[in-house]
Amino acid sequence: MISFDNTQIAFQSKSNAELSRSYWLFKLISNPTLVKLGAKTAPLALNLGLKGLFKSTIFKQFVGGEDINDCEHTTQELGKYNIGTILDYSVEGKESETDFEHCLQETLATIAKAKGHPHIPFCVFKVTGLARFNLLVSVSSQRALNASEQKEWDAVKERVATICKAAAQAQQPIFIDAEESWIQPAIDELANTNMQTFNQQTVIVYNTYQFYRHDRLNYLQQTLQQAQAKGFKVGAKLVRGAYMEKERQRALELNYTSPINANKADSDAEYDNALHLCLENMEDMAICAGSHNEKSSLLLTELMAQKKIAPNDKRIYFSQLLGMSDHISYNLSQLNYNVAKYVPYGPIKEVMPYLIRRAQENTSVKGQTGRELSLIIKEKERRRQG
Repeated sequence: MISFDNTQIAFQSKSNAELSRSYWLFKLISNPTLVKLGAKTAPLALNLGLKGLFKSTIFKQFVGGEDINDCEHTTQELGKYNIGTILDYSVEGKESETDFEHCLQETLATIAKAKGHPHIPFCVFKVTGLARFNLLVSVSSQRALNASEQKEWDAVKERVATICKAAAQAQQPIFIDAEESWIQPAIDELANTNMQTFNQQTVIVYNTYQFYRHDRLNYLQQTLQQAQAKGFKVGAKLVRGAYMEKERQRALELNYTSPINANKADSDAEYDNALHLCLENMEDMAICAGSHNEKSSLLLTELMAQKKIAPNDKRIYFSQLLGMSDHISYNLSQLNYNVAKYVPYGPIKEVMPYLIRRAQENTSVKGQTGRELSLIIKEKERRRQG
């Protein structure tokens, strides 16, 4: 049986100094008050010239670099341990056509960088990097677009198609990230259109399914049925999700039923049921299990064994975020499973929203920071005794 408790394997890439830095960082972000204060003061601190402090601490833990070339060191280090890199340009919240064009070009650059690279199995983008948020709201709510909005939406569709076509030509699989539920229908439309176009023979385009939502398992089933009827393959990145607090708050304020499962147990069950569904239909799909959950990761290895699917079968990947859950990533890769880390990059000011989300996630997800800390302490003790 696979164990995720081997800290010697989990932290084999970290020096004693790096392990200590991780310890103090997780110690700090285990304090909700400090995280709230940091979220409010981080932009001011950057403006006051504390970029170096951020870059040597939280940025170094969770981000690959400030530009695409900065990430090469991280990519090579992960590659030494048979772990791939998913290049993620993590600038978000932009609204101008100039910004959208820049994001398009940056995403195309990640595909060019990844083509033929032995350690970059996937690239990824967010549709909100290519489109106005409120336009996506309008499309998702099926409100009739005026002529100007329709032209804008056509441009968004063209940008996404350009990325997916480049990925197909490079034979470089690409993820379309999931986002808030009230813009997700527009993202799903873009993902399904491009899956149908580019996933005829092999899986190039992946949509992302968030299972903290109670409707996503049914939606994945519907997508699979549609793909089987129309003769294309489904790329499915399976995650629990990253917008839970925002989703619940909006549902409360606007007085509609929350799309979020009632409790964590329900989300876990939905996620695991999705794994069962996918493993029953592997001839028609490829999956990436983006999870920091040990039980779900273990379940996937068990299902693969039951189906006699080899650990290194390229249709199945495990994925975790850079700087988190190394006990899952490194122990799986040691056993020849396909593993890739999400490696975000971008100017430090621009990726600050991502970093704040990571800190908040570690504080809010029950047991996440405690688990990270306990493993680091265990490894520090093992090294001290060794």
